[in-house]
Amino acid sequence: MRRLADELAIRAPSLYKHLQGRSALELALAEIGLDEIGQALHAAVAGATSDPVGDLLGVYRTVGRANRELYRMITSGSFPRAGLLPGLEAWAGEPFFLVMGEPSLAQALWSFAHGTLLLELDRRFLDGSDLDRTWLAGVAVFGAARSARVDPPTA
Repeated sequence: MRRLADELAIRAPSLYKHLQGRSALELALAEIGLDEIGQALHAAVAGATSDPVGDLLGVYRTVGRANRELYRMITSGSFPRAGLLPGLEAWAGEPFFLVMGEPSLAQALWSFAHGTLLLELDRRFLDGSDLDRTWLAGVAVFGAARSARVDPPTA
């Protein structure tokens, strides 16, 4: 809190006029992060080209790399889900479903994106790895899964 106050050029006790402590700050940041990524992903889906999986993954990677610590906060470890604005988390992740059209495929796509991005942010891939090709491989695999998906018959 003291470091934040220093960044804002105010005294640390003044923060408590606006927030009820560190947990309130974390919740506010989580909501900002989810809104930011949700806005970007929804825009990617709305403006999708003939490669909606590639568009979605490209934006996801860009947003996560642009604000690494906020990304980690909203996707890793403990998360203040109970205090979030109702529906925010589901709305932020909805573009994965909109692109894939099926919940399990949407979760698998998000798992690929999240895991690959965390490994990239943490520099866990071997030296010399071509991460652009890794992302493109994911686009190809999930694009094929999306194309091959067969809708259940309607009654």
